[in-house]
Order: sequence, then C-alpha cells, then structure tokens
Amino acid sequence: MNVDDVVTEKIAAAAARAEAAKRRRAAFKAARQRGLAARHAQKLRNLSARATDGTAADNPSAANDTTEENS
Repeated sequence: MNVDDVVTEKIAAAAARAEAAKRRRAAFKAARQRGLAARHAQKLRNLSARATDGTAADNPSAANDTTEENS
C-alpha cells in the first residue's frame, strides 16, 4: 500500500462523511418542516375555533379595560 492509496482512502472516507452529514441535515430539515406545518395547522384550527364559538372577544385587550379607560 503506497501513499496514494492511503490518500485516496482518506478522500473517500471524507466524502462519505460529508454525504452522511448532508443526508442527516436533509432529514432534520424535513422533520422540522413537518413540525412547523403541523404547528401552523393547529394554530389555524385554534383561531378558527375561537372565531366560531363566540367565546373570544373581537378585541381581547378591551375586555380588560375599565369603563373609565374607554371614555
């Protein structure tokens, strides 16, 4: 085994590590996107439920105001 073979093996190992890291990042990105989409969908469901069941005020901050502050 000469030096060129060792260098070739090291380059191949580095390329394999880089490819594995790229696949890991892609998997994490896909999982993050699914999580964000699920979170957004849940937020929209919550907002829709608040808007349709009549329990939420049109202006939530106004519910905390006293009559003196509204005048």
